[in-house]
Amino acid sequence: MGKQAVEWLAAAATDPQACKREWDHGKGTALLAAGRYWDVLSVPDRLGLLALDILWREPLKVPGPTLVDVTAGRVGFFLPPDPVSEWVGCGVRHVGRGSWVAVPPPYRPAGRLEWLVPPDGTGALHAPGPLERALHRATGTLAVLAPASAEPADW
Repeated sequence: MGKQAVEWLAAAATDPQACKREWDHGKGTALLAAGRYWDVLSVPDRLGLLALDILWREPLKVPGPTLVDVTAGRVGFFLPPDPVSEWVGCGVRHVGRGSWVAVPPPYRPAGRLEWLVPPDGTGALHAPGPLERALHRATGTLAVLAPASAEPADW
């Protein structure tokens, strides 16, 4: 699956060969165009990690490709391109056509970027419905877990 995953990801680059060279001999990341093969839904890391955990609970379903930027504190879910979709939420960013995403190779981390779920090369992505439900559940859980000191002191 490794070579197939590399080919699938590199296909989103303007020059797939240069992309693979950058992964192997450069800084280890390549800028890939969103909106053609996939979009990315980027969320704050606490929300994203909890949502990914919820998605893993589905028996016999492996979540789609998921990337973490440890420095920025963001988790990116790769989902089918949809130019008209609107994702709403605090800190939620939908990255689609006309945008670029820094991506490490599927076989190793590169600097601040690491695959939590690497692509398998088949083109499998997150389904928007289950991802949305997992994000809603994660948001509810995080609201319950919020520290008491975060609440307004308007007694």
